[in-house]
Amino acid sequence: MALAGGWIDQPFVSKLNPTPPGSMVVVGIEPDFPFMDRCGMATSTRKVARKLWGNKRPKGDPASLVRALYDEENKRTSTPSGSQDMIGLLYPGVNRLDYEAAHEGGYYPVHIESNTDPKVARWLESVISMVPVMPRPDGYAPLGVKNLDPKWIRRLGQSGKDCYDAIIQRNAVKLGASMNECMKCWEAILPRTVRHPAIKTDLIGILKAYQADSHGAMYSGCGGGYLYVVAEKPVPGGFRVRVRTF
Repeated sequence: MALAGGWIDQPFVSKLNPTPPGSMVVVGIEPDFPFMDRCGMATSTRKVARKLWGNKRPKGDPASLVRALYDEENKRTSTPSGSQDMIGLLYPGVNRLDYEAAHEGGYYPVHIESNTDPKVARWLESVISMVPVMPRPDGYAPLGVKNLDPKWIRRLGQSGKDCYDAIIQRNAVKLGASMNECMKCWEAILPRTVRHPAIKTDLIGILKAYQADSHGAMYSGCGGGYLYVVAEKPVPGGFRVRVRTF
């Protein structure tokens, strides 16, 4: 799961952050069922990983494995993906990824703060629900409009820090607030992440409805995907996940 701060792992965003590093959060979860493609769940990266290593997570230093997977996925593209997907697949637990453009061009985190405490993982499982909404449609592209205001980029990077702190503190109210803040930043910086001519579903309306009845909510990726909702109570249409801690 990629939580608050997403897009700060892209150098065209992080290079404009006035207070680097900016952060985002990824959480390793167990593959208890097949996730929808084109939904921000790293399914394309997972397919590349299977070609490299089969169906089992390889042993070894996760940082080195991330680089190998990143190189393999991006070797034939002029627009490389962010490294968050690789890290989310290979690092267990809850991870804060700190990005700044001055470090390796912004493609890899300058620091990763990880937490694999089972108590934190069990708590997160008890407050996060995933609601399937829709895959990204054909013809969708998120970068058609860019409003790269440094003030909003600073807020984006801060939302990742706040998200990680909230999880470690096991504070559902602050966790939801960080996710709501991230969605505000997406709308301001890259409005086509949630509004696009190819998207016929009212993503904003769905988001606001769930936000109004929970501590907070955000989409798993641009163009829709799953909705992450922070609530202790059961969420309509939602299901829980298991956090991987080893």
